[in-house]
Amino acid sequence: MKQTLHPSSFPMRVLGIDPGTATLGYGMIDADEDGMRLVTYGVIRTKAKTPMQERLLAIYVGIRDLLATFEPESAGIEELFFGRNVTTAITVGQARGVVLLALAQAGIPVGEYSPPKIKESVAGYGNADKNQMQLMVRNLLDLEETPRPDDAADGLAVAITHYNYSRFADLTGAAW
Repeated sequence: MKQTLHPSSFPMRVLGIDPGTATLGYGMIDADEDGMRLVTYGVIRTKAKTPMQERLLAIYVGIRDLLATFEPESAGIEELFFGRNVTTAITVGQARGVVLLALAQAGIPVGEYSPPKIKESVAGYGNADKNQMQLMVRNLLDLEETPRPDDAADGLAVAITHYNYSRFADLTGAAW
């Protein structure tokens, strides 16, 4: 996990990003000492047959629109996970780069979190499965239904994680 800037004001509006080029999930919460509340969630989709530069532009425009509409004070993004498919990792890395650019241009502090850190922060267990994560997102945000699609729920999990780490750093003065 890396931190580019330290958000130290609470309450805060937090954007969470689960990066991808076909489907990028996002979730936004308001958070303070009393808890977390859902603002919005969803996905930015691009078509597979579209040239990569157009897909990245669509992601960039979508993120810029979210930032302009909801004005988050801070953001978290999932770090790149290198599995067996290097091509997928490269394209996800490109999507992350576009998102990080949009956030930097807007002056939004960004925290980056590995999948196990997100799982540990939300579910209390670094190897939690998708169902456990979705249940915890639903419970932590007091939602009647699990956010769909999965990528949107993952974006909310990143937002929750970023708030948890931000709050801990604010309370303890600890570096991230």
